[in-house]
Amino acid sequence: MYRRKELGHTDVVKNVSQPTTQTNPRAAGASAPAVSHSERDTRARVARLVLEQGPITASGLGQRVGLTPAAIRRHLDALLAEGMIEVRRARPHAQRGRGRPAKLFAITDAGRNAFVHAYDDLATSALRFVAETSGKQAVAEFARRQIADLERRLRPALHAVPPHQRVRVLAEALSGDGYAASASNAPRPGGGEQLCQHHCPVAHVAAEFPQLCEAETEAFGRLLGTPVQRLATIAHGDGVCTTHVSPRDLTEVTGDDQTFDNEESGRTSL
Repeated sequence: MYRRKELGHTDVVKNVSQPTTQTNPRAAGASAPAVSHSERDTRARVARLVLEQGPITASGLGQRVGLTPAAIRRHLDALLAEGMIEVRRARPHAQRGRGRPAKLFAITDAGRNAFVHAYDDLATSALRFVAETSGKQAVAEFARRQIADLERRLRPALHAVPPHQRVRVLAEALSGDGYAASASNAPRPGGGEQLCQHHCPVAHVAAEFPQLCEAETEAFGRLLGTPVQRLATIAHGDGVCTTHVSPRDLTEVTGDDQTFDNEESGRTSL
């Protein structure tokens, strides 16, 4: 949605090793052990990976960070006690064989909020004023104008690669703007690809003004040159913003790759 420089966004976990208001009741009254800079840095990396890759297992985290099972467990226990992450169980269809469901770790709202969300209150107040004085259509127009800058900035990079690489390139560009995005093959029937944004710097604003998400989705369709469908958003309480990208061979493409400017390709089903 907005660029990082416009929001003052930074993707560094803030005070990740400090106790939050959701501390472990059993630890009340006890002195917290000192945490070294190295420990804080590692814990921040673990929290960041849970944000980007979660839900994820402890072994998966340990492999990515290069920690022993005991070390990754220590960091996970600390993040659980601080309310930064939570435990989830793997869905039945994701289980292989018998046995206990896999324990997965996912970011919490408090954990996501620890990644700086700058100017949320100011942006929300400004958009409320626009909606009250000029109507919801004015908010939608504002959102489209804001996303137009992102679209102009990313179009050359996406236009320079083959169509089958555009989702990956878009994910990399969004990650550079702080969205912790990833691209993968879509699990749903019919094929296609899936674009996931594990972080949204303006999630709190978009929760009240979905026009921001709608404008972003429309821009994705134009940039990728194929219809897209937003399946989930962090703003609406989902863990990840998920966008399904339709296979290009199911779309009608005419001309010299003019789908970048084709309004039809930007249509979405929300």
